Amino acid sequence: MRTAAIISKPEKPELELLVPELLRWLREREYAVYLDEETADYVPGETPVRRGEIAGHGPAFVVVLGGDGTLLSAARAVACKGIPIVGVNLGSLGFLTEVTLEDLYPTLEAVHHGRCLTDVRGMIHCEVLREGRCVAEYEALNDVVINKTFLARLVSIDLYVEGDFVASYSADGVIVATPTGSTAYSLAAGGPILMPSVDVFVITPVSPHALTHRPLVVRDTAGIEVVCNSIKQEAFLSIDGQIGMPLNGGDRVVCHKGRHQVKLLRMRKTFFEVLRTKLKWGQR
Repeated sequence: MRTAAIISKPEKPELELLVPELLRWLREREYAVYLDEETADYVPGETPVRRGEIAGHGPAFVVVLGGDGTLLSAARAVACKGIPIVGVNLGSLGFLTEVTLEDLYPTLEAVHHGRCLTDVRGMIHCEVLREGRCVAEYEALNDVVINKTFLARLVSIDLYVEGDFVASYSADGVIVATPTGSTAYSLAAGGPILMPSVDVFVITPVSPHALTHRPLVVRDTAGIEVVCNSIKQEAFLSIDGQIGMPLNGGDRVVCHKGRHQVKLLRMRKTFFEVLRTKLKWGQR
């Protein structure tokens, strides 16, 4: 029996009808289906599986019902096993969750019969080194961000690429983004839009005190090191805007190309079609 999984954003009113209908559709096609805790709430009697444990059950694909934030969380949970994701947009913008509700079942039919395209997206891996010891490590699909906390006016940061000193920033923060993440926080901070297929990272300072500090594009094989010079309680490390930890003065955030890749299943929309639709660019 084939297996699938459903991951949902909590408290979306559409899910009350959508989840039972989707579950029925999958079971009619003889899929064993795993539901995360948020999804199982909409189907009484179903046994939930913790989101972080879904990959261990080896589903053929995961249907994500929500927005880009839900997909980012799902991606970090299943990328380690290379499990493809169908992102269904129940949010507003939706660069990653590009399947509409109207296209859900035609897309799933294509997935079921092996006719879907696969976008492979790189991730970024970071480690937090404190007094020479690794105290935390993360994988991100969008970005790794060192930001000021509400207690700080600016954070002081030194940037190194491949061991070479680049610059010292006094800024609200600095973003190290993948091409996928270039259309997220980095774009809002003035960074460039990158095609998902390019093998680079973009380093974007957030509201730097020096006007000459601009976004920097580097190869994704380059080691990137951000040294936090601010005192305790002034800086925070954020992963995809969802998880993270406070930083101390002297902490070093070391970023490399991620260990895993995220597979996104989609129909025939190109990256530029998505940009035109989401950013309201002019049509021909």
